[in-house]
Parts: sequence; structure tokens; C-alpha cells
Amino acid sequence: MTQLDPSALSDLTEGDLPPETDVDLVHVPADADTSAGSHDTSMDAIVELCKRRGLIFQSSEIYGGLRGAWDYGPLGAALKDNVKDAWKRDMLQLRGDVVQLDAAILMHPRVWEASGHVEGFTDPLTECRTCNARFREDQAVQGDAKTYECPRSDYSLCDFGPARQFNLMFQTHVGPTEESGSKVWMRPETAQAMFVDFAHVQLTSRQKVPFGIAQVGKSFRNEITPRNFIFRVREFEQMEMEFFVRPGADEQWHEYWIGQRWDWYIRLGMRRENLRIRDHAADELSHYAKHTVDVEYRFPFAWSELEGIANRTDFDLNRHAEYSGKDLSYYDGERDERYVPYVVEPAAGVDRAALAFLVDAYRVEEAPSAKGGTDRRVLLKLHHRLAPTKAAILPLSRNDKLVPTAREVADLLRRRWTVQYDDAGSIGKRYRRQDEVGTPFCVTVDFQTVEEDRAVTIRDRDEMTQERVSIDRLVEYLDDHLDLD
Repeated sequence: MTQLDPSALSDLTEGDLPPETDVDLVHVPADADTSAGSHDTSMDAIVELCKRRGLIFQSSEIYGGLRGAWDYGPLGAALKDNVKDAWKRDMLQLRGDVVQLDAAILMHPRVWEASGHVEGFTDPLTECRTCNARFREDQAVQGDAKTYECPRSDYSLCDFGPARQFNLMFQTHVGPTEESGSKVWMRPETAQAMFVDFAHVQLTSRQKVPFGIAQVGKSFRNEITPRNFIFRVREFEQMEMEFFVRPGADEQWHEYWIGQRWDWYIRLGMRRENLRIRDHAADELSHYAKHTVDVEYRFPFAWSELEGIANRTDFDLNRHAEYSGKDLSYYDGERDERYVPYVVEPAAGVDRAALAFLVDAYRVEEAPSAKGGTDRRVLLKLHHRLAPTKAAILPLSRNDKLVPTAREVADLLRRRWTVQYDDAGSIGKRYRRQDEVGTPFCVTVDFQTVEEDRAVTIRDRDEMTQERVSIDRLVEYLDDHLDLD
């Protein structure tokens, strides 16, 4: 078997290269300012809303919680599902060149030796001698002096010990007892399974290079200092895709996927001024990467990574071939060539994406009050595809005449969309509740509905306009007005 050098593969054809794209990206240098600057939303407001409406809240809260662990309530879980579904739709359903994988969380320990995680997946850890609290070294240092301020000791000045490298992977054991079992790792990323399974997936799915393998799943990192709500946590979900290309075509495909991923966030309603592309500096690149960019979002605390898009070259396939002794090259029958593909990897976090969409959608507006004045309303202006609930059915009151018809309407719509029935409190308060969780439409059943015209009032979340629609046209109306593309 002959392994071809990338320089020998210069005869690229149209089938090797990505289609032309015209996406207006905002590029900034690697050393761009990371301060958030002026932001119209605070993290405190987001955290408070998420807890009050049951979207996201502290895990094990009745026991005092566990740092870096969060639970997603009914609406939060639906939001996460919608983010994942939107990603799968773009990356899988609408393409013919990407296939899905759902790999095991526990893998052979040699996988992580080959990938470099056992040796190099570390952060510098330092410990406060006063209170024994541990921090990532870069987050404990305050100022230029070798004196540090420890937030766990009432801001008294503390002296930290020397930093040591701390592996971020969670370790566990497979077997009946820890002593007799084999040491394994909780995966810190989903990517490695797509490299390990490359040859089998390519053969059984009959895909030809260029093609991708995509996966959504849980990953685990023993972060020293989880922070910023769900931005940095120890248990999280990733949406990753490994796109295998012919050597020599990798740079064009890298640029293509940068544009595709940028466009995905914009199409789902994210404001362009809150997004940017930042290139990694040479000393920032991972050991496997030829070129990496981050799609960064302007969070209230700082500009921070939302998604990384890396040109991983042929590093991973070569390493796993070396450590396993298995051939992971690709045979191109049309050219009668064999080579190890290069890989372009768009890798996004579900939790970070959900947080960014929440922050970007958060609005505080003046709205007419029931008494004729103005009132303050909070709303999540989520894209309809991401909204946890598509429509809320609200009987004007709990009157026995209204409830059966309202239930009938809810059952009618539930066959097509996720809806919520709500009859608790005044109609104004219920409108505000639905605004706060991003519900695009409210459907009100009143006495005119049951006594006269069998029509309902539909209220638009963003414009606050109202329209009267007959029940037999309600599904058609929502079909026309819900933007689910």
C-alpha cells in the first residue's frame, strides 16, 4: 500500500472541493480584545429568569447544589432539544454527504493515549495554603505580584503554592470491584469515536470522500473552576462533525465550513453584531491542528468561544492507525489511489449554544398595561424553531363554558406542535409568562368563541398584534406563520 503525500495530490477536481459560498464573516485577529464591552443583558437577569421559569436551575438544589452541575427543566430541556434538532437538520437531514454516529461514552483506554489526552489534556492547578481551595492558575493570579487573592477566604490575601498539571479527564473503572477492574476514562469529547470508527462507517454507509460523520452526545471534563452559569461545566453535550477530505482540499473545505457554521447562527436569529470569527494564534493551536478559528459570541462576561472549527490534518487517523495496528487509509477507486484523509472539524457545545441563544433573545420592553398605561415586559425573542413551546392555549377564564373548547383547541394543535395549556391567573399575566419563555403565539378562547363564531384570538409575541381566526383555519394559520425552516 502506498501512502500519498499531500503535495502529490494537487490534481483536485470539482468533486474534491466545496461549493462556492458567499457569507459575510466578521474576522478579528487572534489577540482581539475579549472584554464584553457594552451589553444590554446581564448574566444575573438570565440566571434569574431561567430559575424562575424552570428552564435551568442548580442540580441537587435541595442538598445545597453541586458546583458546575445544572438541571434543565421542562422548557429548558425542550430548548436544548430544539438546538440539537436544528443542528442535525442542517448537518444531516439537508445534506447527503454527512452520516450520523452514536458512539459509547466509555472507550478503550488506548484511544485516549493515541489522541494525546492522557498525556496532554491538562490545566495548571494551584492551591491556596490558607483555605485549601484549588484554582486554575490563570484564574487565581491577581496583578503582577506573587500574592494572590482567594475568594473563598473573605478576600484575605493568600499565598498559593506552585502550579502542577491536572488532567481534566474523569477516571472510572470497569469491572465488579475497583481493584479488579480496568481503568477507563469518561470521554472528554465525542470526536475520537468518529476517527476510530471511520473505516467501518465509510464502508457500511458507502460514502465517498469528501464526507462527514456527525455526533451529538455527552462529554465530561473535570474543570477546576466551572463558571458563568452553563458556559463552563463538568458535564455537557457536544455537537461535533468530522469531515474527511482529500489532502490538498482541506483549506478550501475549512473555509467552507467556517461560512456554513456562521450562517447557521445568523439564520436562527442571532444578532450579527454579537458574533465574530477569531483565528487561533500559532502558540494557541492544538497539537493536531493546522489552522483553527473560533466562532465567538459576545456574552455579558466576555467575548468567548461558541464553536471551534479546526483543520485537524491527518493527525488523528494516523495516530489511531499507529496505536491500533489497523489500516485507516481510504482507497479512491476512481483514481486508484490510497491516502489518509485530512479532517475538518466544526465542534459546538449544546449548552453554550443554548446560553448564547437565550442571551441574544432576551429583551426588556415597554408594553401597554391593562389599565391603559405602560408596563415592563420581559420576552425571549427566540427563533420559532428554538422556542420550547410554539403556541399557548389560554381560555379567557376557567369558566365551564370555555374550558372544554380550549382543551379541544389544545388537542388539535398538539398533534402538530409542542403547545401549552394555561388557565391560571389573569390573561395579562399569562401573556407575560409566555413572553418570558419565548412562545411565539398565544391562542385565546373567549365567550364569543363558544357562543357565536367558533373563532379564537391569536396574539403575536413580537408585534403584540391580535387576529381573529376560526378554529377550523387555526392549523393552516399557524402553518403559514410559524417559521420552522
